[in-house]
Amino acid sequence: MAKVLMKGNEAIGEAAIKAGCLNYFAYPITPQSEVAEYLVKRMPEVNGVFLQGESEVAVGYMIYGAAGCGERVMTTSSSPGISLMSEAISYIAAARCPAVFVNIVRGGPGLGGILPSQADYFQATKGGGHGDYRLLVMAPDGVQEAVEMTMKAFPLAEKYRGPVMVLGDGLIGQMMEPVEFPDDLYVEPTNKDDWATNGMDTRGSKTKNIVKSLYLDPDELNNNNLALKKRYKDMEAEIMYESYNTDDDYKVLIVSYGTMSRVCRTAIDNMKAKGVEIGMLRPKTLFPFPGKQIHDLAIRESCKAVISIEMSMGQMVEDVERFVMGKRKVEWYGECGGNIPSPEKIEEVVTDLLK
Repeated sequence: MAKVLMKGNEAIGEAAIKAGCLNYFAYPITPQSEVAEYLVKRMPEVNGVFLQGESEVAVGYMIYGAAGCGERVMTTSSSPGISLMSEAISYIAAARCPAVFVNIVRGGPGLGGILPSQADYFQATKGGGHGDYRLLVMAPDGVQEAVEMTMKAFPLAEKYRGPVMVLGDGLIGQMMEPVEFPDDLYVEPTNKDDWATNGMDTRGSKTKNIVKSLYLDPDELNNNNLALKKRYKDMEAEIMYESYNTDDDYKVLIVSYGTMSRVCRTAIDNMKAKGVEIGMLRPKTLFPFPGKQIHDLAIRESCKAVISIEMSMGQMVEDVERFVMGKRKVEWYGECGGNIPSPEKIEEVVTDLLK
């Protein structure tokens, strides 16, 4: 399959279409507005639906409505926009509806800025809204992975009957890279007739399907939460990660994801050329988190310390610490404001850690 040069945001839009998503509702916010700009032209060409809501709050419930009907549906937004959708995401999770959310993260808190950030890690991996719910969260390191993860997100949402998030950052949305859209990532939609509100006549049934998140009986609500908890446990089958330079002995294990991991990879190569071995584990899924894999690499005899390197003020480091379980010293380094630490800065930080 021939590769084509595309901006990240546009590639995400095309990936959704290739995955069979013909319903896209959104509200513009930088640095992801080009997804909507691209799909407002593409959706009519494939007999799809594009609708701009009056706000992110409205978009969240448009997604809920389409998802409740069993349709493949997606929205894209950026940090404050996802915050406004969080109530609807909680409803969607509780009602067990499949939907895809893409967050191209900008700096924060507050209005922040439009430059790249990873400061929405807590929001994405710890629920983000009210109640006991989780999202399956994937984090690409570039445009090609953004394409692949977007295409995978729809069948995963249907498999686990819940919202799935692709968590990128402003750089991934704005950069241009050659990409391809693998045909083998398309998966036919699963049967939805046993739960979706798609009409009794449509499915030839005399039984109503009711999609809801309201359980006034405490035992029913508890049972729904237990069922959701089991699904989140089952999601561990989807854990994805990349190990880099971990075959030989290494003195420090870096844990980093997304764009930041690419900078770390360059720093590791530079240090290797100087005779210093550093390893890295890159989580591709942030929830479920590859904690066991990090633990196993951290306790190698040659490894003296672990460092979480993020474009945030220290969020993923809490999960790293939880799984390292005190077996090694765990440090954090990061910046959050739009500046991306250079490979030279990473080398400096890791070198200081070895002293």
